[in-house]
Amino acid sequence: MMDVTSDLRLALLQCESLPLDVPANLARLDHFAAQAAAAGAHLLVTPEMFLTGYNIGGPAAAVLAEHPDGPRAQAVAAIARQHQIAIVFGHPEHDGDGAVFNAAQCVDAQGQTLGRYRKTHLFGELDRGMFRPGPGDEPLFDLHGWRLGLLICYDVEFPENTRRLALQAADLVVVPTANMEGFDFVAQHLVPTRAYENQMFVAYANFCGSEGDLAYNGLSCVAAPDGAGLVQAGRDATLLLADVTRAGLAAGRALNSHLAMFAKPR
Repeated sequence: MMDVTSDLRLALLQCESLPLDVPANLARLDHFAAQAAAAGAHLLVTPEMFLTGYNIGGPAAAVLAEHPDGPRAQAVAAIARQHQIAIVFGHPEHDGDGAVFNAAQCVDAQGQTLGRYRKTHLFGELDRGMFRPGPGDEPLFDLHGWRLGLLICYDVEFPENTRRLALQAADLVVVPTANMEGFDFVAQHLVPTRAYENQMFVAYANFCGSEGDLAYNGLSCVAAPDGAGLVQAGRDATLLLADVTRAGLAAGRALNSHLAMFAKPR
């Protein structure tokens, strides 16, 4: 039986994007999965579109898009099994009918897919030139007794998205992102607000450096249900570790009653 009292150690990878180099990105994932596992992490979270790069354009996204159970997902599953760590990764995904989505997927330490998500809120012409919006109805999934939901980047900036997951009794929302310079407010203030108003943990993993004409702002973070920032990265590449705890979850939920009249019973 799963230990529902267990805490969860997260590792958030903040790194530069390597666009169009899937083998190199899989090699990096293998390296950082080993490092995260050695640090005791249960879950490694990568930035948005980590396996292919984000600023790659519509034609490249269409060529690189794979089925959810395609070769890239199988390669990530093998890395997860080798290092015995769950992984959230992003890449372009197709539905078999020509539609391409900005997707995130979680596999557990045995390489089994736990959850998938397709970005719903597309940011500017960059996103809209590559992807169709996802349905936004993907269910939560369980990891080490925690109820997890996925969002991608811009999605977390709309309160309806995190509230939908909160009303399904999410404990932690994981957000791979590719946020840019000029939008520091999101990581510094909005992510903690989403955690506070929904009484959950929120983990936000971003790129740093530049990719084409995009300059990423780093600042990957984990926010607690009381709105406190557990950890926040600077601008440079790092592997950010954070422990999300049952005690912290309970304390945040005791602090306010924002969801008391809405939340479904566990």
